[in-house]
This record gives sequence, C-alpha cells and structure tokens, in this order.
Amino acid sequence: MKATVLALALLCAGAAVAQTTPATAPNAAAHEARMMDNLATLLDLTDAQKPQVQAVLQAEHAKMKAQFEQSRASGTKPDFAQMKAFHQQLQADTLKQLTPVLSALQLKKFQVLSKMHGHMHGHHGPPPAGAAPPAAS
Repeated sequence: MKATVLALALLCAGAAVAQTTPATAPNAAAHEARMMDNLATLLDLTDAQKPQVQAVLQAEHAKMKAQFEQSRASGTKPDFAQMKAFHQQLQADTLKQLTPVLSALQLKKFQVLSKMHGHMHGHHGPPPAGAAPPAAS
C-alpha cells in the first residue's frame, strides 16, 4: 500500500514539475533524468536494465515526436481513431521491446504506471462525437 501511495505521489510530482517547468533543454534533460530515476526505483531496475529501458522509452518518444511533426508539417490533423490506433500500436511495440528486458512483475508494474500516466496527462481523451461512452469496468 505504501509503495502504491509513493508511486502515485512521484507520478503526480513529476506531472506538476512538467507543467510548471519551462521546456528548455537543460530543464528537459534534468526532468528526463528525474523521471528515469523514479521509474528505475518504482520498477526496481538493475543497473543493467536502466540503459536498456531508457533506450526503449527514448525511441518511443522519438516516434511520437516524429508523428506529431509529420502531422504538423502536412497541415492535417489526424482524427481521434487514427491517434488512438497510433498510440495503441506504439504501446504494443514498447511492451514487445521491454518484454525481454524486464521481469514479468516489472512489466506488469510498467503497464500499470503507463496506464496511470496516460490518464493523468489526458492521453485518453474524449471519444469522437456520436461515439458510445466506454463501458464502466
């Protein structure tokens, strides 16, 4: 229970810092380092796992940024279904790359943290107009 509360506190603190800190290169690098340290603590990563996980997550971020830049450059805005499909594929690719690196328990923790992070940052936006609301689980 204490670990869950700590995880929530760390994620909330990270989100608060990200929202109040200007996006300058030194601050971004420091923020990334803090987030990686927090993730390493929460997942109990070994020294060998840390750079592997960081590389996978940096690649995921680069893919998201490239997709955003491509949409921006083309002047088109992807619809909700396209964004959701891209995000789901990116998540699946990330999990596939992390599976040989993390233990089963670490992978499950990562999935929970990712889901929490997505909800905190609004990555699961409203469904398109006319779509049925999601079923309560």
